[in-house]
Amino acid sequence: MGKTYDWFQERLDIQALADDVTSKYVPPHVNIFYCLGGITLVAFMVQFATGFAMTFYYKPTTAEAFKSVEYIMNEVSFGWLIRSIHRWSASMMVLAMILHVFRVYLTGGFKKPRELTWVTGVILSVLTVSFGVTGYTLPWDQVGFWAAKIVTQVPGAVPVVGDLVVLLLRGEPGVGQETLTRFYSSHTFVLPWLTAVFMLAHFLMIRKQGISGPL
Repeated sequence: MGKTYDWFQERLDIQALADDVTSKYVPPHVNIFYCLGGITLVAFMVQFATGFAMTFYYKPTTAEAFKSVEYIMNEVSFGWLIRSIHRWSASMMVLAMILHVFRVYLTGGFKKPRELTWVTGVILSVLTVSFGVTGYTLPWDQVGFWAAKIVTQVPGAVPVVGDLVVLLLRGEPGVGQETLTRFYSSHTFVLPWLTAVFMLAHFLMIRKQGISGPL
């Protein structure tokens, strides 16, 4: 073990990284409410793991989506547990995110010099809601179908570009296979990558600037 450690230490200086992590100062005013961001991160990681597991069985077609969800719930070993954890952790992620935003706002964590940290946090909040909207439609049952129809119809009220945005979201004039494909692609590929990028930026800025002080 000593030789392995020395090999990595010589190339990566991992001891300096470890010292930086373990010696970071935590202000005395920090309490449980400052852990809401971390809870949101944990919920996201659970979402990622359980969602990835379900992609092995889910079929993103209008003809087979609902049947594949039934198959996951009734036939796949522990499929009901994985999907249930995915569903409940989604609710926990949204709730923790909302409480985290309120905590940061009420304690003035958005003020100078943390404006960019706040902006990335707001973007992450929008991405979190987008996860919920796109994931809600994937079972493609009556609830999912009408949710997709209503959500994609809302931008149509925007002057000039509204109809173009609706077509971009749906992929076709109505709500069908193209819509489900776009929602599935967004939910499993686009949104996770965007979330990972903005989370990294968010955490690096928190690491650099430290935790905001009390009011």
